[in-house]
Amino acid sequence: MSVTREELSTRLGSEAVAWLDAALADARAAAPPARAAEPPDAQAPEPPAGNAVPPARDATSRRGVPAWELRFAAAGRVCAGPEAAEAARVLLLRTARPGAAAVARLYDHGSGAERRAVLLALPHLPLTPDQGVALVEDALRANDTRLVAAAVGPYAAAHLPAHAWRHAVLKCLFTQVPLAAVAGLADRARGDGELARMLTDFAAERTAAARPVPDDLHHALALALALAAKEV
Repeated sequence: MSVTREELSTRLGSEAVAWLDAALADARAAAPPARAAEPPDAQAPEPPAGNAVPPARDATSRRGVPAWELRFAAAGRVCAGPEAAEAARVLLLRTARPGAAAVARLYDHGSGAERRAVLLALPHLPLTPDQGVALVEDALRANDTRLVAAAVGPYAAAHLPAHAWRHAVLKCLFTQVPLAAVAGLADRARGDGELARMLTDFAAERTAAARPVPDDLHHALALALALAAKEV
């Protein structure tokens, strides 16, 4: 669940709050016009009265990079701790609503923490499913478990094709990412005989190699088998 500006500000000192408000002002200045059907919480609210931040004087830096993107990169240095920095980055992305080229640039050139923020923000960005899934699939090829955990969130649950989603579940088991991170696990596992087969094979391989079978595997397999049997 995304953190609001008000919630995030309670974790920050006064200087970081001022930085956040200026960063969000930059992001609002760069954002495309809001769509009529856009949910009301899609953008960060204006700063509360008394803390108003003037619009950014120049939404683009001297290097030609949008000012909010520089703020996105700087969040780790300004915010108190990685969780607050991540929340700030996701809030900036939701406010700026960048297009596919900017999202790909932030992901491709970002640190692990910056890539994770992009993945977490995917459900709120104006991308086609193909554009978003490409980033999810790239993250699932990584060995960074924090990226893998972010990749199997709500966006993957909604858009990742069945074959790729099954392999994402196995990737979590292989890398010891808790299956609690897999959004929509029960719904997508329902009646999935192929997933049950893959999980059974994986468990057999682990047992043959004298390696422990993750408890999460038994949970996922029970879901797939029980629900599949129920529909027979």
